[in-house]
Amino acid sequence: MLKDAYRSCRDKLAQGGIESPDFEARCMLEHLTGFSRAAQLAHGDMPFDCQQELDKMVSRRLRHEPLQYILGSWRFCGFPLSVGEGVLIPRDDTEVVLGLCLDYINNLSDAVAADLCSGSGALAIALSKIAQVRVTAVELSKAALPYLIRNVQDNVADVTVMEGDVLRCHTQFEDGSLDLIVSNPPYIRSGELAALQAEVQFEPRMALDGGESGYDFYEAIIPLWKGKLKHGGALAFELGEGQAETVAALMKAHGFENIRTAEDFGGVQRAIIGTVI
Repeated sequence: MLKDAYRSCRDKLAQGGIESPDFEARCMLEHLTGFSRAAQLAHGDMPFDCQQELDKMVSRRLRHEPLQYILGSWRFCGFPLSVGEGVLIPRDDTEVVLGLCLDYINNLSDAVAADLCSGSGALAIALSKIAQVRVTAVELSKAALPYLIRNVQDNVADVTVMEGDVLRCHTQFEDGSLDLIVSNPPYIRSGELAALQAEVQFEPRMALDGGESGYDFYEAIIPLWKGKLKHGGALAFELGEGQAETVAALMKAHGFENIRTAEDFGGVQRAIIGTVI
């Protein structure tokens, strides 16, 4: 029965040290049956004929493969995104930088933006769907690109996908052509990658490694892309913990004003935005 499959799955995950075994068991069963948590509770006595598939999912999870990769999709701001090996998993933290962008874009019409290091396309798609922004999503990884393309298509988003290196492809954008540039760049120090939790070790190093200091991409993007913004245009970044002050100083040094940050639920300054005059 469905309720027995749930209990067995939950218990195996708990015994394996998974932090939220109840939530993850429900996610796996929803993936296999199409039943929401409420429906699972209501139909607990129904026969369950997906035990082999569930066992495979549990086995992968007990090896600390991310739940999102096992499910093959995850939601960001309500938008379904395909994810898997080779693409960074969308996280709630990124909603903080999206919020700053939406506040800025609120008074603009026909806004044009670039999302650098786009990955799954979470930011680009959310900007397009929520604020009707025309976005170019730039991504270098050949592993991530298929996910980005599929997510844009599946969400019917006004997003143009560009395969490119954000440290070089700025030359393909006209000066003064963008209202907004947003990026969730790699920002973890190279020396800290090995100590990250086991699940994060499955994610692409390319999307995590911010160089020895963690600031490589901030230091490069700010001067390279500043000229692509219109007068009054904005540049926004997601930040790693403790990086706000340094990134703000970098932006000020290159002529950005009206710089402000926003905190995540843990009180970390997780995002920054500034405008160029």
